[in-house]
Amino acid sequence: MIAYLFGSTPTGYLAGKLLTGIDIREHGSKSTGATNVLRTLGKWPALVVLIADVLKGVAAIIVARSFCPWLYTELSPTPPTAAELQVWVPWAVCLAGIAVLLGHSRSIWLNFTGGKSAATGLGVLLAMSWPVGLGAAMVFGVVLAVARIVSLSSILAALTAIVLVCGFEHPLPYRLLVIGGGIYVIVRHHTNIQRLLVGTEPRLGRGRPDTKTEAQV
Repeated sequence: MIAYLFGSTPTGYLAGKLLTGIDIREHGSKSTGATNVLRTLGKWPALVVLIADVLKGVAAIIVARSFCPWLYTELSPTPPTAAELQVWVPWAVCLAGIAVLLGHSRSIWLNFTGGKSAATGLGVLLAMSWPVGLGAAMVFGVVLAVARIVSLSSILAALTAIVLVCGFEHPLPYRLLVIGGGIYVIVRHHTNIQRLLVGTEPRLGRGRPDTKTEAQV
């Protein structure tokens, strides 16, 4: 629940309300993520939202790693051993990671709407396994620099994370989290995938092709 509430904090929505008084869900892609904030509000608000969304994922994993041993100690008649914690803490991390992703995309404060969970997912990766998170972030950055398409960068970063977590030595719960979370992030981009296939997905610094066409008509 704590992780879900972290994720549910509607940073992009709050940025729109506090800075310009708009509901960002009524503008651009209708998402509350940093990309839509960038197109609607500008670079600096988008940067703040991006950092906040990443930190939500980081905070959820830190809390899970700290809270699980405490809860186990409180509920168990004997102090937990290191071996027991090695079994249970990864599962707590897995559940917290799933919860924070769901919270970001299905916020209780926004009638269960939200963003696509890519930035929050990056925060989860960095806190859970920094090599996997760093690898995903590097792929995101390279693809974004070359293609200038945020959705494509996010999708390829999610696929990279899945490959890396399976290639490195990680507990089963971590692998399940990254595989499930990666697929979830990709599915959340289904409308972007459709636009990518027909060549109408907007690039950074450019408007939506369909919007321009409508304006000309």
